[in-house]
Amino acid sequence: MANLNIRVDDTLKQQAELIFSDLGISLSAATTMFLKQVVRCNGIPFELRADPFYSAENQARLLKSKERMETTGGTVHDMIEVEDD
Repeated sequence: MANLNIRVDDTLKQQAELIFSDLGISLSAATTMFLKQVVRCNGIPFELRADPFYSAENQARLLKSKERMETTGGTVHDMIEVEDD
């Protein structure tokens, strides 16, 4: 058997251990399960995506919108009233 030494945030470790305890498995067993899935999937066994909100393109768009709001005071829209039946 090989030993695997990893460093993680204390709080993250504690939170994960609580969840694994509820599932009836140890952190070691959960790590082994993860690594087995990596091998079976030939990659990370879940989708990895960056939040598009933080993309450079979106941040530039938001900054431009903010500057436009500060310069022009925003856009005024007419209130649309809906009649009740």
